[in-house]
Amino acid sequence: MVKQPTDTTRRMLPSPAGRIHVVEQGAGPLVLLVHGFPESWYSWRHQLPALAAAGYRAAAIDVRGYGRSSKPGGTEAYRMLELVADNAAVVHALGEESAVIVGHDWGSAIAANSALLRPDVFRAVGMLSVPYAPRGGPRPSTVFAQLGGDEEFYVSRFQEPGRAESEIEPDVRGWLAGFYAALSADTMPAPDAPDPHFADRGGRLRDRFPTGRLPGWLGEHDLDVYAGEFERAGMSGALNRYRNMDRDWEDLADLDGAPLTQPSLFAGGSLDASTTWMADAIRAFPTTLPGLVSSEIIEGCGHWIQQERPAEINRLLTDWLAGLPA
Repeated sequence: MVKQPTDTTRRMLPSPAGRIHVVEQGAGPLVLLVHGFPESWYSWRHQLPALAAAGYRAAAIDVRGYGRSSKPGGTEAYRMLELVADNAAVVHALGEESAVIVGHDWGSAIAANSALLRPDVFRAVGMLSVPYAPRGGPRPSTVFAQLGGDEEFYVSRFQEPGRAESEIEPDVRGWLAGFYAALSADTMPAPDAPDPHFADRGGRLRDRFPTGRLPGWLGEHDLDVYAGEFERAGMSGALNRYRNMDRDWEDLADLDGAPLTQPSLFAGGSLDASTTWMADAIRAFPTTLPGLVSSEIIEGCGHWIQQERPAEINRLLTDWLAGLPA
């Protein structure tokens, strides 16, 4: 377990959503850290002290709908445009004009869109686990509905309000433990086992999750932190991100195929489905990320990359940050 640094500061900052919970450490140029599903600011517990020690002001948020941040009513309140506005508002509320933004999982997409829509605020962007793929193609719900055949893809299961909540919320801690294990290098199912990203029709996602032990990066205390946040806040705010994918596709139509031109970084795990399924997006980086400075696939790593391999990610981030224009 990594102890929180003694000089960590917590704040509730104004944003279009109401209030965003921010945990920060250090001084110097601002680096804004954005988590994914189903996580919290705590996902960056290894990076906050490392970035602060390297001379940066590191700030990790609870994305709206998560943890101690506001949870506005209405699914549409969690569209990408609103989350980008939150990030820009946090930068300004922290007294800064610009920042580097780094995201993991859904946070990677949120970070990329923040850089696309607010290049005046976000001067560089780092993406972990989920590579940049410009807006385009068919409506997302149509694509996801075609996956799996007799099985149902997890994103499709998350679309109907209340459906995933009814599976997760009766046993948040157990569901999270299984979900984290399913996507971790040391506990994920064997390649020939049923894919935990899908469920049998009429079954549950958790029926395919590993049981019996936690991944090496996740201690009992860490699981308690995550479970406690979702037990208190509920799952709907987090799941509403998935329920806006078609709305985002409509909102961002003007960005169809748009390259991300700021200095960028990508890191993914070789065993992460986000990396393997989106291999074409990675191969397209010379076109889609003309400002790419660093791209690395970490062998033997799963999805929770900054927690599974914190030392490697800290080195990649600090080396990349050190080379950015002032």
